[in-house]
Amino acid sequence: MPREMKSLEYFLAHFLELPKELVMGLPRITVLGDIQMIVENHRGIIEYTTERVRIGTGIGELRVTGSGLTLRTIFPEEIAVDGKIRSIDLASEK
Repeated sequence: MPREMKSLEYFLAHFLELPKELVMGLPRITVLGDIQMIVENHRGIIEYTTERVRIGTGIGELRVTGSGLTLRTIFPEEIAVDGKIRSIDLASEK
């Protein structure tokens, strides 16, 4: 996305007092300690094992590694991952 378009989206979100993650297509990631992660505004599951979960987002791929990982919920607007989370990495699209 061109830089001018991102600036315009940011301005509109701020001016209209709208959530930036919705206007700009950004994921909202909530982490509860090392036992749970909730991702809103996602683009689906890319890979799922008990040791790794890869989730598509509007800005790249979110990679979660750990042990005993389970997908507690999968909805069009939200994914919840439970288990022992060791790392969370975002590989941004260029």
